[in-house]
Amino acid sequence: MKKLGNWLWGIVLIALGVIWGVNALGVAHIDIFFPGWWTLFIIVPCAIGLVTDEHKWGNFIGLLIGVCFLLGCLDILEFDMVWKLFFPVVLVLIGLSLIFKNTFKNQAAKKIKELSRDKEDDETEEYWATFGEQDVDFNGKEFRGCKIDAVFGGADLDLRGAELKGDVVVKASSIFGGIVIYTPDDANVEVVSTSIFGGVSDNRKNVNRKKSPKEEDKKATKKVDNVGKTVYVDATCVFGGVEVR
Repeated sequence: MKKLGNWLWGIVLIALGVIWGVNALGVAHIDIFFPGWWTLFIIVPCAIGLVTDEHKWGNFIGLLIGVCFLLGCLDILEFDMVWKLFFPVVLVLIGLSLIFKNTFKNQAAKKIKELSRDKEDDETEEYWATFGEQDVDFNGKEFRGCKIDAVFGGADLDLRGAELKGDVVVKASSIFGGIVIYTPDDANVEVVSTSIFGGVSDNRKNVNRKKSPKEEDKKATKKVDNVGKTVYVDATCVFGGVEVR
């Protein structure tokens, strides 16, 4: 999908370059500054994201908003009505995405639901970062899953040296904030997410990244075996981000 995204962005840039060159040479005059041209900065990235991204809710909402603004600028829709309905429609779409986030997802979402049902709410550890920072480290400790939320704040969850007794679920919610989750090297990781004007980045494949002295020390002291166990990351991002490392 990343290669497809590069191709699509390449086509967009080539088209812009050709139009610019044709106008500069006087061969033709193509006016790209039509009424509502600025909405393309919303429509084009969201349209490409619908094709290339696995999590499409945020792109769908952005595309819908961009198209509505464009139709308003072209006087096809009344612009006043577009502005009046903007926030109500966004809130409804966000609510629907949260309600049905796991309805059409894969086996990972079903497994998350099963694990969450088997575990009582009072057994789940919760961590908050609200207008601040939270650093949670399970190095050398047993980890059974948790909830971690960042609201206008940042949180780090370090599981690189954690001992997993079985499959576990990390429910991460980022609202105008950021969360970084460090996962064990020898465990499987599955990510399920709902992103509204935000996103989840999975950087686990970057195995050649340079490790800090702190990371090297943790790797050296790690004596647990998490092979065959899975960390399920259930992420919700609203104007925020979750990074899995």
